[in-house]
Parts: sequence; structure tokens; C-alpha cells
Amino acid sequence: MIRPRKLAKRLLFLVNFLDIYTFTLLIFYISQMVIGPVFWIGFIILIVVLLTLDMFVFHKKGEIVNVKKALWLSFLWISLALLFNVFVFLMFGKEPALEFFTAYVIEKSLSIDNLFVFILIFSSFKIHPRYQHGVLFWGILGALIFRAIFIFAGIALIERFAWVMYLFGGFLVITGIKMVVDLLKKKENEQESERKDMNQNSFVTFIRRVFPMTDDMSEPRFIKKINGKRYVTPFFHALLVIEMTDLVFAIDSIPAVLAVSTNMFIVYTSNIFAILGMRSLYFALKGVMDYFYYLKYALSAILIFIGGKMTINHYAHENGSTFYIATTLSLLIILTLILISIVASVVRSKQHEKKESKVKTGQSIN
Repeated sequence: MIRPRKLAKRLLFLVNFLDIYTFTLLIFYISQMVIGPVFWIGFIILIVVLLTLDMFVFHKKGEIVNVKKALWLSFLWISLALLFNVFVFLMFGKEPALEFFTAYVIEKSLSIDNLFVFILIFSSFKIHPRYQHGVLFWGILGALIFRAIFIFAGIALIERFAWVMYLFGGFLVITGIKMVVDLLKKKENEQESERKDMNQNSFVTFIRRVFPMTDDMSEPRFIKKINGKRYVTPFFHALLVIEMTDLVFAIDSIPAVLAVSTNMFIVYTSNIFAILGMRSLYFALKGVMDYFYYLKYALSAILIFIGGKMTINHYAHENGSTFYIATTLSLLIILTLILISIVASVVRSKQHEKKESKVKTGQSIN
């Protein structure tokens, strides 16, 4: 049970932290006078309320999130996103609502790939499951700020230099192709070495040189005071690596979403709703990642398709061409690719389970 004074103190800290977030969104409004301030302020209040509920109501301190609870919370976050999608439809019309949903699906599907990295980070730094939600929560708060900066910069570049759309499109195509090549080249021994090196990569090594570190993980604190001196803990390192991972992830995902819409309100809100559900999705799916074995292939195909769409549609817009890939068609193609990858992954997983059971049966007979 959290005491009222302690809860108020936490809420005050959260609100102070989100002052930066509020200021960023106000810059958005000033730079693009399309969506009124009421919508931005309302969205800020909604996010603060949702974050508060997630941190202090939905989750108890030190609680290990089980799959059942994580699935229910994932369903809740997805339902909230769909309700907001209905709001967009009622307030702005069919096309913005379709753009929001498509952007949300893209961001959500790409974020699943990020969950594989989260599993690797937590296992490398030996973060106990009961503390993982707290680390992810603060990681998401940082992502709110960095996503705002990335989206603002991306839209500002597109509005100032229209040819940047070609660069974004080409970048997505190259990224998608590289992802396929990397997947085809990947071997099991390379994956094992990757796991061993995560805790000793160049970024973590640099952080250790800058900040004194302690291996004490008896309490879930990012900074610990020992003999009057402050030390960072493995929780702090895990948080920084998660933030860096999200920045790298945003380099792919933001251009992909900008291929769907350049409306700052649509792009940012769809991104945030996808991010808010990442923690619950992580706990829901971390035990069944085998069912997403082929997802990365689908994501690479999605990036290639979106990059091509971005290039083709921008060329059509600039040259008055009638050939145009509609948002509805894009959504159907993206959903189809994701569905095929999941079905193929499930079939593969079932086949592996049958083979393992046959091997075990044969061994028991012998």
C-alpha cells in the first residue's frame, strides 16, 4: 500500500519531468498551427493520467507481471488506441483516422522487433523480472521526449526540403534489404557471442568510464550512495542501453510513419499510443517469442514497401502523376505481411515441438 504523501511526492516528480514533454508539444503547436491547443493540451493530460495509472495503480512495486495480466493490459492499451482512433475519425474525418491507424500498426509491429532487444538487455544485466517494469517505465518516459524531437525534426525537414522524402524512402528500402541480408547470414554462434558482448559493448564501456559503478543490485535504484560517494547501478546501465536502442529504433520507425502522414498530431499520437503498450506487450510476449520467428522478415518487407511507397507517392505528387499508392492499400499489405509471418512462425514452432517430442519419445524407449 502506497502512502498518500509518498504517492503525492511521486506524482509531483512525474509532473515535473513531464514539464519538458509539455514544453515540447507546445513548440509543436507553435510550429504547426493546424491542430488547436485544446487537442494538444487534452492529449498531454490524457498521457499524464495514463502514465500515472500505469505506474501506481496497474502495477505494484516489485511485482512480477504474469502473462495473464500482461495480456489484459495489452488489450487495454490497444483498446485505448482504437478509442482514440474513433475520436480522430469523429473530429477530423476518415482520412486522418485511417492514417492514424496505419501509423499505429506500423509502429506497433516494428516495436515488437524491439522487444527481442529488451530481453537481451535484461538478461545481460541480470535484471530480475520484478524490476523490469520499472526500468521500462522510465525508458518510455525518455522515449516520449526523443520521439517528439525526431518527429519535429523529420516534419520540419520535409516541409523545408521536399526532396528529403526521397532520402527517407531510399533509407527505408536499404534498411529493409540490409535486415534481410543480416537475417540470412546470421548463425547460432553469432547470436551467442552477441549475448555475451551486450554487457561489454562500447557504449556501456564508455558509461563505466564516465560514471563510477557498483554491482550492488539489492535495491532497484539507478544511483546508490556508498560511503558518501554516488555510484550508478546495473539498472542505470540497462536504462541507458534501452534509451539508445529506442533512438536507433526511431531512426527506422519515424521515417516509416512519415510515409503515411506528415500531420504532426497524427504522427505523434499514433507513436505514443504504440509506445505506451510496449511494456505490457513485452511481458505478454517474452515467453512466446518463437511464435514471431519470421516477423523480422515481414518487417523488412514492410520497410521496403513503405520506402517504395514514400518515393513513388512523392514523385507522383511533385509531377502530377495519377499513379498513387493509397493508405487503405498500404494498410492491407502491411496487415497481410504481419499475418503471414505470424502464421508461418506458429506452424514452424508446432513442427519443432513435434520433432522434440518424437526425439524425447525415442530416447525414453531406448
